Amino acid sequence: MSAGKEGDVLCFFVNGKKVTVSHADPETMLLSFIRETLRLTGTKYGCGGGGCGACTVMVSRYQAHTKTIVHHSANACLLPLCQLQGAAITTVEGVGSTKTRLHPVQERIAKAHGSQCGFCTPGMVMSMYTLLRNRPQPSMEDITQTLAGNLCRCTGYRPIVDGCRTFCQEANCCQVNGSKECCLSRDTNTEAGQEAPKLFDMDGLLPLDPTQELIFPPELILMAQTSNPQTLTFRGERMTWVSPTSLDELIQLKTKHPEAPLVMGNTNIGPEIKFKGVLYPLIISPTRVLELFEVSVTEQGVWVGAGCSLSHVLSVLRNVVGQIPGEKAELFRALIQQLRNLGGEQIRNVATLGGHIMSAFPNSDLNPVLAAGNSKVRVISGGGSREISLNQDFFVAFGKTVLKADDIVVSVFIPCSTKWEVVRALRQAPRKENAFATVTTGMRVLFSEGSRMVQDVSIFYGGVRPTTVRASKTCAAIMGRLWDDHTLGQAYDVLLEELDLPPSAPGGKVEFRRSLTLSLLFKFNLEVLQKLREMDVITEELPEEMQTQPLPREIQLGLQEFQNVSKDQKDQDPVGRPIMHRSALSQATGEAVYCDDLPRTEGELFLALVTSARPYAKITGLDMSEALQLPGVVDVITHKDFPGKKCFSGFGYDENVLAETEVSCIGQLVCAVVADTRAHAKRGAAAVMISYEDLPEPIFTIQEAVEKKSFFEPRMEIERGNVNEAFTNVDQVYEGEFRIGGQEHFYMETQSVLVVPVGEEREFNVYISSQWPTYAQDAIAAALDVPFNRVTCHVKRMGGAFGGKVTKTAMLACIASVAAWKTDRAVRCVLERGEDMLITGGRHPVLGKYKVGFMNDGRIMAADIQYFTNAGCACDESILVAEKVLLHVDHAYNIPNLRGCSAVCKTNLPSNTAFRGFGVPQSLFVVENMINDVAMILGRPPDQIRELNMYKGTSLTHYKMEFDAENLCRCWEECKAKSDYSARRRAAEQFNQQNRWKKRGMAIVPIKFGIAFSASFLNQAAALVHIYKDGSVLVTHGGTEMGQGIHTKMQQVASRELGIPSSKIYISETSTNTVPNTLPSAASFGTDSNGIAVRNACQILYERLEPIRQKNPEGSWEKWVQSAFFEKISLSATGFYKGPDCYMDWEKKEGFPFLYFTYGVCSCEVELDCLTGDYRTVRVDIVADIGRSVNPSVDIGQIEGAFMQGLGLFTLEELKFSPSGLLYTRGPSQYKIPAVCDVPLQFNVYLLPDSPNPHAIYSSKGIGEPILSLGCSAFLAIKDAVAAARAESGLQGPFSMDSPATAERACLACATPFTQKVPVCKPGSFKPWALNI
Repeated sequence: MSAGKEGDVLCFFVNGKKVTVSHADPETMLLSFIRETLRLTGTKYGCGGGGCGACTVMVSRYQAHTKTIVHHSANACLLPLCQLQGAAITTVEGVGSTKTRLHPVQERIAKAHGSQCGFCTPGMVMSMYTLLRNRPQPSMEDITQTLAGNLCRCTGYRPIVDGCRTFCQEANCCQVNGSKECCLSRDTNTEAGQEAPKLFDMDGLLPLDPTQELIFPPELILMAQTSNPQTLTFRGERMTWVSPTSLDELIQLKTKHPEAPLVMGNTNIGPEIKFKGVLYPLIISPTRVLELFEVSVTEQGVWVGAGCSLSHVLSVLRNVVGQIPGEKAELFRALIQQLRNLGGEQIRNVATLGGHIMSAFPNSDLNPVLAAGNSKVRVISGGGSREISLNQDFFVAFGKTVLKADDIVVSVFIPCSTKWEVVRALRQAPRKENAFATVTTGMRVLFSEGSRMVQDVSIFYGGVRPTTVRASKTCAAIMGRLWDDHTLGQAYDVLLEELDLPPSAPGGKVEFRRSLTLSLLFKFNLEVLQKLREMDVITEELPEEMQTQPLPREIQLGLQEFQNVSKDQKDQDPVGRPIMHRSALSQATGEAVYCDDLPRTEGELFLALVTSARPYAKITGLDMSEALQLPGVVDVITHKDFPGKKCFSGFGYDENVLAETEVSCIGQLVCAVVADTRAHAKRGAAAVMISYEDLPEPIFTIQEAVEKKSFFEPRMEIERGNVNEAFTNVDQVYEGEFRIGGQEHFYMETQSVLVVPVGEEREFNVYISSQWPTYAQDAIAAALDVPFNRVTCHVKRMGGAFGGKVTKTAMLACIASVAAWKTDRAVRCVLERGEDMLITGGRHPVLGKYKVGFMNDGRIMAADIQYFTNAGCACDESILVAEKVLLHVDHAYNIPNLRGCSAVCKTNLPSNTAFRGFGVPQSLFVVENMINDVAMILGRPPDQIRELNMYKGTSLTHYKMEFDAENLCRCWEECKAKSDYSARRRAAEQFNQQNRWKKRGMAIVPIKFGIAFSASFLNQAAALVHIYKDGSVLVTHGGTEMGQGIHTKMQQVASRELGIPSSKIYISETSTNTVPNTLPSAASFGTDSNGIAVRNACQILYERLEPIRQKNPEGSWEKWVQSAFFEKISLSATGFYKGPDCYMDWEKKEGFPFLYFTYGVCSCEVELDCLTGDYRTVRVDIVADIGRSVNPSVDIGQIEGAFMQGLGLFTLEELKFSPSGLLYTRGPSQYKIPAVCDVPLQFNVYLLPDSPNPHAIYSSKGIGEPILSLGCSAFLAIKDAVAAARAESGLQGPFSMDSPATAERACLACATPFTQKVPVCKPGSFKPWALNI
């Protein structure tokens, strides 16, 4: 090795500039380097594990042997700095900027309204930019594949896809739904003489010009062509990295250091180091060993170098398939199918074939297919070279293979198929793309020539054992026999017995996984029969209803209809127009500043948290000695360091900021370590030792809390009419219960705070990602025992919040402030994704129990509904959530006799908190399931029962508030008409008659959502508006920008009121020293309250300028302002909004808790695969009454984003806790939020026209939260499809299916013959892998 003790110098380029690093640390990833060292903060930290795409960059390399430059996207969070020798990195800053020149990708995503909070936008831009560098005219398939590795929590993806679609040049990209016109320029019906308004105008877009891209650095080309490659060695604080250049040297290194891992893509070792704390003193990176990348095509098959990326393998196989007879490509096509769904594109671009095989994951997608296809690997070591078959003996244990520690996989042989061979790959995963498989399989059968006689068969599964496993007994039951129903019928029974799973098996889902082994074999059977038919071995047609076509996947044309502004409105007046988010371009270029993007100050420290590892225990010791001795650690902060208040108080309950003597959940904050770097703080936190004495019987579930009477008081109840008497006068009574799981906020930007001591008089500047800066200010001041005026909280913007950045954010700010006070240095705290999910809680899980009395004609006369919410270990805002649950127990239905009860359960889980919807989604969903059950009992369509019982005309709520339900009924009728509900319902029924294993389901659901705070004091707002001498205007208000576009709307308000263009108005931030005593940006009330405050301030200023305008009516705005200044007229004004006196009297059971209601109706259609539980949302139509929209693009974006978040809540997102209360799902690899693959194939949004609202600014309505609840329509549509499947098995009437309607729940509820074969384990007879929270 050529390196000396100091290590070699690393050389690469970033955005065209040369970067040399003298002391590259192997533990440093590219993300932290470009953000902290190069100060390129456009690339974001989202998860740290390659699962969200926020950190996407483009990596370019020159291939000397082909003399080509290759570009690929990659996750910077997993890309080791030491691996970048000779690479050119492009970040979002290198693509374009508002200062120089925008790139078309940036412009189109922004102008298509594809950026809301903006935190994911740079990653989206970089994924699409890389695609365009490789393929300037992509197909829609290319675009959706490219975006599959990027997550967005705000937009619902539709506008992002629309922006990217403008680059699509293929003939049918815009006609996938049969339309002959471009989907982005399609008009909708509107008033005569007026063109239909569009959200996105394609005119004037920058053209894509590949000649204007950054050139690949010539120096790197010369380096690759002329240099004699030398071994590189990099030494870090704890780890050494060696990059050899030849296979011989690699063999020597591996022989000498057999335990050193080989790192190529770092998609396995990287997460191990980051999340599990594994330390490897030496890492060998053979990325420059050319023999590992060789590809050889022979008559027998393809030899693929083990170092080839999965993307390259996919490309190789596609090329081969195009060049050989179809009969020889069976295995190749099966692998292509798996590779398309394996991870996101960023992962496939770096993960290698050899690494995937050697990782030996039990749910590997490729290993079962490779093994079934008789593939083999070529292995080399100091002892020579040999070939080893990938068979049942190759995988020996979890993560282990038969290979020795010093063996190196050089290449993989993938054989061609023969004429009478059928190979298929099948999988089921929690999400359709970019998700680890639940069960995956590779199956191969070889027939005797021209017959159904099985000559050879190989069936391998992943996801049912600690290793990839061959179903040997099942194969034996099929071998040598005719492939027919009799043979397969016996094979199913053998398979069920052979692949038994204990009920406590790791990963859970035992019944589902066992069912999948059978149903995937059945799917293979259907495919084989179809193949035999094609080969004329069998003559009978496979019945149409037995065929299994893939679920539809093409994203079609969607409609966004809204009312045009009045003809009389001035062109300059932006109110009511679809104005782009004011920060969209900055967000698309990476220039938008978030909390952790702020530059480090001199001497700044980083804070890492230490959390409890026990659910319920006394703290008997806290040993910080080892942590304090570690390099870089400055101090450890405990509860004893707080000079002021150490707890939060509310509803009579206290919550300690840091635990003192006792912990009540895993993840509770105990202390914090401050150090000079993130890495040192993290290591210090890991070194703090806590000793415990466990306390008896921790409580985790609602059932346990109810049994042990563990509640946060008060318990609330409300009643209309006489429920008990009504039950005696109805035709039928039914009782049921329903569970709704919790939900993680998964804001893209994790909790972040930076506290900077000013240096005098105990003053602090706090830069924080919070929805309620005043709340954080108050908490910090109390913790430090200083007046509020010494703490200034600044919020520039948040990368999403959804209710999760209020109470927990303030707690973290208190800890960081105490650390800053104690050390007198700036302190930064940014949670890692896993920490954030563990600590901060989420949406409350709810158990709903209902008793309903109804008449045979469908009228519901009485309902008694009980709600039990799982609050976790602290009260937080749970009492308020329980209150709002009861205020919406009537939902949209006029049930004359209605009782609602709500109890808040205290458990030993992390405390749950506010979440978009604030209890309403859980409340109405229990009601909707109750109505579904009534419809099933009566044998009538649920939509008829809903319509029959809906509020109509002037009505009274159950708390005696009068309202007019006209617009609710209008939304209902419009949605039925726009969605063509009746005709499509009939078509779905016909589809179900023609398909045995696929079913379609439909649902139509209304929403009535109360707007404003029921606590009167929260309904107020203030604003401060400055006019400067040059005519520019600075607006500050109490609302915080988290992607909902409040700053954009406030800019529109100021523009209208002052009569000036929006370009003259700027909003910098929300801060407590400009607008004091602000209220939270929550409850969909931010625009209502702050908008009126801004309007008030602007009107005051406009009136002050009136004398100036009268003197000079022809003057310009700038002239008027200058004149006012010289005439000593104040050009600054505060505005104020004194909102409604809302209240709720729980003793009298009456009140006026809301100012008005937002209405909406959603029709949803899904297609369900009954064999796997997979589904696709075929079409969604939403009609929303939001008054007169201030900004249709923002409001429609909120509607779409909220619906997708609701779709996640009710169908996809699942929190899993261990039996000891530990959250398993602590990142995007375990917790699945909706991705591009979950977007409804046709997504239509219609804003109800002619619907003024006198209670809010410019007749608008709040819209941020209400539509989330309509995501339940997807659940109910799935349940409708499941009911059709159950009918095939002779099952009728109500059935239990809790939320979310995951593939597991849907598949088991379908009760197919295969699920019915699986024995059900009796609850209580075993310890489950995960709790049913």
